[in-house]
Amino acid sequence: ADALSGPGTDVYETFNLVIRRHGRENNFKAVLETIRGLMSGGADSMYRSIPSWLMPVLLGYGGDASMASYKSPKMKAFASKTLGVTSPNASLDYGDTFLDMDHLRDSFRGCDELVVDGEKIAIPSDVATKTNVSSDRKKYRVKVIENKGQDNKVRVEATSYPFPPGYNGNDIRFTPVQVSAIRSGLSPGLTTIIGPPGTGKTDVAVQIIANLYHSFPTQRTVVVTHSNAALNDIFAKVMERGDVDERYMLRLGSGEKHLHTTSSSDHDFTKTGRVAHILSRRSDLLEKVQLLSESLGVSGKAERGADGSPSYTCETSEYFYFHHVKKHVGVFEEALAKEGGDESGGNVIDTFPFKKYFSGLDSTSASLSIEQARGKIHEIEAIFAELAEYRPIELLRSQRQRTDYLLTKQARIVAMTCTHAAIARSHLVSLGFHYDNILMEEAGQMLDVETFVPLLLQRGESDGGSHSAHSRLKRVCLIGDHNQLPPVVKNQAFSKFSRYDQSLFARLVCLGVPSIELNKQGRARQEIARLYSWRYDDLGDLDHVATKDVFKKANSGLAHTFQLINVEEFEGRGESTPTAYFYQNVGEAEYAIALFQYMVLLGYPPENISILTTYNGQKELLLDILAQRCGEGTPLRGVTPGAISTVDQYQGQQNDFIILSLVRTKAVGHLRDIRRLVVAVSRARLGLYVFCRWSLFCNCHELRRTMDQFSKKPTKLHLVKGEHFPTKRSVGDKVPGDKLHEVEDVTELGSLVHSMQQDVAAQA
Repeated sequence: ADALSGPGTDVYETFNLVIRRHGRENNFKAVLETIRGLMSGGADSMYRSIPSWLMPVLLGYGGDASMASYKSPKMKAFASKTLGVTSPNASLDYGDTFLDMDHLRDSFRGCDELVVDGEKIAIPSDVATKTNVSSDRKKYRVKVIENKGQDNKVRVEATSYPFPPGYNGNDIRFTPVQVSAIRSGLSPGLTTIIGPPGTGKTDVAVQIIANLYHSFPTQRTVVVTHSNAALNDIFAKVMERGDVDERYMLRLGSGEKHLHTTSSSDHDFTKTGRVAHILSRRSDLLEKVQLLSESLGVSGKAERGADGSPSYTCETSEYFYFHHVKKHVGVFEEALAKEGGDESGGNVIDTFPFKKYFSGLDSTSASLSIEQARGKIHEIEAIFAELAEYRPIELLRSQRQRTDYLLTKQARIVAMTCTHAAIARSHLVSLGFHYDNILMEEAGQMLDVETFVPLLLQRGESDGGSHSAHSRLKRVCLIGDHNQLPPVVKNQAFSKFSRYDQSLFARLVCLGVPSIELNKQGRARQEIARLYSWRYDDLGDLDHVATKDVFKKANSGLAHTFQLINVEEFEGRGESTPTAYFYQNVGEAEYAIALFQYMVLLGYPPENISILTTYNGQKELLLDILAQRCGEGTPLRGVTPGAISTVDQYQGQQNDFIILSLVRTKAVGHLRDIRRLVVAVSRARLGLYVFCRWSLFCNCHELRRTMDQFSKKPTKLHLVKGEHFPTKRSVGDKVPGDKLHEVEDVTELGSLVHSMQQDVAAQA
C-alpha cells in the first residue's frame, strides 16, 4: 500500500531476487546481455558485426532470398572488390578434395567441357570410366565458367599442383553434391547445407575448414556446434588429416577438458593445453638450435644449463640465425653460383655448411645433391620461423596473457559450442577478437538467437570504440537437418504458439534461401535407410553400402537386420510414472538388456551396441537393470554397451547396432513428432531392434510410413540358433526352419540368456 501511495516509487527496487540455474543452462543471462548491448547501440550497430549482404536474409526482407548466395550478382560484386575473397573470375583452391583424375571428372559430370592442365578430358554421360593418368596424387585449383549466352554451356578448367608428401589428407571420395557444397563453402556468402543422416555432413565441414586453412593463411575460421560431441568429432577428423598444424587449433568452452578422451590422439586443444604444447615444442626447437650452434662451433656444451638445458631463448636464437646461419647459407649459395651445378645433380657435400648437424652427412662416403641440400636448409629455416612465432609466449609471463595471445593472434581455427559463444562474447569482444569465416554444425538444433550470437563475436558500435563500419565476415556456412530434432524449448507456450523452437536454419530453408541437400548416405544398410529416407526428396545410397562385406553379412544369431518387437504388459504393468513425466517401462527395459546380453554372449563387441530410449526415466531404469545383470558376480561383469542414452541426446552419433525402447503404452507421446522418429531409426548402421507396444504405434498416422515397413517383419523376436559372431550367413539367405527360434516374450529370452551364461561359467 505504501508503494502504491508513493508517487514514482518502483516496487521492484524494494526487493532482491536470486535465481540459481543449472550450469548447462547458464547462457541465458549472457544471451540477454548480448541482445541488450546490440540494442543499446542503435539499429545500425549490428552492421558492424554482421555484413550488409547477410542482414536482409537473416531478417527475412529484401525480396530476393538468394541475394547472399555466392552465385548472386551482389555476392559476385562483393567478391570482386573484397580482399581475402576469391574473385568470381578466379579459380577456387579445392586442395586435396579430389582423390584422382577420375574423381575430379566424376564430380563435374554435368559440365559441357572439362580441361585439366590445358588438356581436354572426355566426360561420359552415363557410366563412369577410368582415365589413363599418373597414379601420383595431386591437388587442384578449379574454375567454373558459366556462359549465360545462347549456348548456356558450362566449362570447367582445373590446374593441378603437387601433393606434398608426409601426410594423409582427405581420403573420402566426395559425391558431386558434396563437392558442390564444398565449392559453396569456399566461396563468399551464405552456404546452407542440408545433411540427412549418414550423408557426411561432418566430412564436408572438415574439408571446408581444411581448404580455408590452406587457401587463406591470414584468415581465422570459427567453428560452432550445438554439442561438445560434435565439436570433438570435427577436431578428431581434422587431426587425422595431418595437414593442419595443431598449434593453430584452439578449443574453447567447458567441454574442452573432455576432448582428449573422445579423440584417438593425446592432443590437448584447450587454452592451457595449447600453451603447454607450445612451451614443450619451444624446448624441443631450442635444443635443435643448441645442437646446430655446437655443430658450427659457435657455442659449446659448457654453455648449457646445469641440467643440460639449451642456453638459447627465442630471442637469442633469432640473433644466432641472422648472424651465423644466414651467413653460412649465403656463402654456400655463392659457391653454388660459381660452380653453376645442376639442381638435381652434383655432390655438394664438401661445401655444405651444416653436414655436422645432420646425422649421416659427416661420413667420408656421404653425398648430397643441390636439391637435397636446399631441402636441409629449408628444415633449418623452418625451425627459426616457428620459434619466431613463440617469442611472444616467452615474453608474456601469466597464463591468462598467454592464452589471450593465442586466441587473438595465433589460432586460425577456433571452436566452441553455441552456449559458450554466448557466455564468452563480452570477453572476446574486449580482447579485439576477429574472424573471417564461420561454420556452424548442427545448426538445425540451435535456437534462432543461439545461431545469431556467434555472428556477433567481433566488435560492433554498441561495444564502444571507433571502428570500420564494414564487417570483415566473408563466409557463413550453416550445416544441419531441419527434418531431425529441433531446438529444445521447455516452455510449451513459446514452443507451440510462438514457434520459438524453429531454428534459424529451418527458417532460412522455409524462406527459400538456396540450400544444398546431400543425397547419398553411407551409414546404414539399404533396408534400414528406407525407414527414414522417405522424409527426404532424393536420398540414395553410396556404392559401398551394397558392396562392402560388412553390409552384405547378416547379423549373427538374429534372423532380421531390423525388427519391431511387440512388448505386452510385464507382470501386469506397461508404462509407469514414479514421478510426473518420468516415464518407465520395466518390460521393455528387461527385454532390451536381455537382448544386449544375448548379443554379447554370441561374441558381439559390446562397444558396438547402443541402447536408446525416448525418455530419461527409462534411461535411468536401463542403467539400473544393466548394473544388476552385468554387475559383480555375473559372467558379464563390467560389460557395458557403447552408450545408454536418450534419442535426443544421441542425435549426431551412430553405432553398428541399436536397441531402442519407445516406452509408452497409453499414448504415443512426443514420438508423434516425426523428426524424433527420424533420429531414432537413423542411428543404426547394421542392426535396429525396437521394443514397443505395436498396437499403439502402428495406428499413429504421423508414423505410418515407417511403421508400414516394420509391419513387413514379424512382431516377435526371431533368433537363429547355433550362430556366433561373426557369421558367414549373408543378408537374404533363408534360415532353415530347425535353426529359426521365435521368442514369445521377455521371460523366454531371459531364460535363454541365463542358460547361455551358465554355459560360459561352466567353460570358465
